[in-house]
Parts: sequence; structure tokens; C-alpha cells
Amino acid sequence: MRVREWDPRSASDEEIRSLVETLNKVLATDLPEDPPWQEIQVREYLAETMPGERRISWVAEDDRLPEGESQVFGHVTLLLLGNDGVLEVLVHPNLRRRGLGQQLVAVAARRAYLEGFSTISVEAIGGTSAIAFYESMSFSKDYVETRSVLNLSSVDWSSLSAMASGISPGYRVEYHPGGPSQPLLEAYAQAKLEAQDGDENDPDSRPSSADPQRLRDSLDTLHRRGLKPYVVLAIHEETGEVAGLTELVVPAQHPERADQYDTIVVRKHRGYGIDRAIKARMLFELRTAEPTLRQVQTWNAQHNESMLKVNAELGFQSDRDWYEYAADVAQLVQRLEPTD
Repeated sequence: MRVREWDPRSASDEEIRSLVETLNKVLATDLPEDPPWQEIQVREYLAETMPGERRISWVAEDDRLPEGESQVFGHVTLLLLGNDGVLEVLVHPNLRRRGLGQQLVAVAARRAYLEGFSTISVEAIGGTSAIAFYESMSFSKDYVETRSVLNLSSVDWSSLSAMASGISPGYRVEYHPGGPSQPLLEAYAQAKLEAQDGDENDPDSRPSSADPQRLRDSLDTLHRRGLKPYVVLAIHEETGEVAGLTELVVPAQHPERADQYDTIVVRKHRGYGIDRAIKARMLFELRTAEPTLRQVQTWNAQHNESMLKVNAELGFQSDRDWYEYAADVAQLVQRLEPTD
């Protein structure tokens, strides 16, 4: 087995295809209810990043094949952003517990160290071998969130209609496929900024940006990666403020299941039915805009009882826990350095 640095931009179609095959083997083992990936914009998904961020990748491949042929059995990416490095590690189920995963982590950790990063983090899915794998390398558990999944076939659309229209007078709900327009970005960013400013009730959690230009860059990056964004806003009519927002993306790589990003209700506008109304409106819009969509998945902090309650009313069902692990880069490199 050979591990080499790998650039998805210049990778062959055969390499991309082999990587997707390995990814789908991993999903079938670890998340059998999740839809498999399709070979659509995978290259772009792996290559595109936000301005100021970099993603470095390596593959583990069969070194017995003739030159020009490739079979990818493992993959690791290191996303360098801010002061942290973020890992994603993929190993074919048939090759687990043979040291390949640790080898991939070691390569990425060494690069993070050389780049001057002090910490490295990674997500691990509850109920899988990833938990023991990262704990064996002394990664520490930093955060736990619960993934919930909504099957659109089981939605009570009449009840959902009541939720969508249940917002108090003085607010209007707007639907923005592709993301909000330029004139709304500043108010949109302000709503997100408040949620990040020490607000423990920040609801659904996934990638987030809270600066107008950063938001525009984020939306552009999503489109380039094959992630189609949808946004629903609650506007306070008297002030024009964005009182609430919910964001969702439909990935080209698995268009049957959408990913929920932020759902936020600004503190002073809570208690007016905004959270239920905007999330219900989103589902109605998706039914028309994405007719092949079957499921929506979202993540919530376990202490966030208010949003967990809203999601339960919409029909989401808890699926499994997801853990964020972190490690000190210098210590990790020292621990994983090969010994003579």
C-alpha cells in the first residue's frame, strides 16, 4: 500500500471513481441508512475551499497496479483554517485495524505541525469503530451533538401548513433559493453574529459565517462544491431586521438527503413562532424545488431542548450521536512517529 499526496483537481476520473466506491463501502458499513454518493461534482467538492483556507489530501492506493491505474483504499484530508486543522479520514472496511488509518493520520498531523498548527480536530460517528480508533491515539472528546433525520414521506403536511402560517403579525417569511440577495446580506450577517455572541441557544449547528463578505464567499463556495443552498428568512416588517433564518443545502453528491445548516432566531424576536414557521416553510419549498429529495438531516447540541422540540414537532427522529475529538499536534506527531 502506498500513501501519496493527492490533488483532486488533477486526479484521473478512475481515481475519483475508486474513491467514491471506497466511500460508499464505508457508508454501507458505518451508516447503512445513509444514501450512497454519486459521481457528481466530487472533484469540486474535494477541491474548493473558502478564501483563506486550504485543503491538503492524501490517498492510500494499491501499489501493485500498473502505472496509470489506481485503486484508492484510503483517503485523508487536512483543512487548514484559522488556528486549527480539521481532519477527515476514510479507510476501506476490509483494511481496517491494519495500521492504515493511523498512517494516514500521521501524515496529515505531520503536515499540520510543519504548517505551524497547534491543534487538530476530527468528527467521529457514534456506534462506529472511529470512536476507539481516535481514543487509541489519545484524541480527547470536546463536543457531542445528535443527528436527527426527517423522512419526507412521513411528514404530516396539514400540520406543517399550520406551523408555516403560525408566525405572529408583524413578521413576513421570505424564501431565497440560492441564498439571500446582496441587499439582505448585512442584516442576515447581523442575525448570525448575535447567535455566535455567547448565545447558548443557537439552534441547528453546521458550518456558519457571520460577516457579509464572508457570507457571500460562503455561498459562492457552496455552489462551486455542488451544494445548492436554500434560505428562508423571517423579516421584522417594522424595522426590516432579519429576525430569524434557516439554511439548508442539497448536495449534488447525494441529492436524496439534504443537510441542515444554521437555524437562528434573534433573541429579542423569540416567542413569536418564528422557528417553526421558517423551518416548515422550508420543507414546503423543498417539496417543489427538489422533487427527488427524500430526507433532511440536522445536528443539535444535546442541551438545546427548544430546537430539539421544534424538530420533533416537524417529524425529525434522533438518529445517532456525533463526536468532535481534538488533539495537540506536537504530541500527536511524537506519538505516531515511527520508531527504529
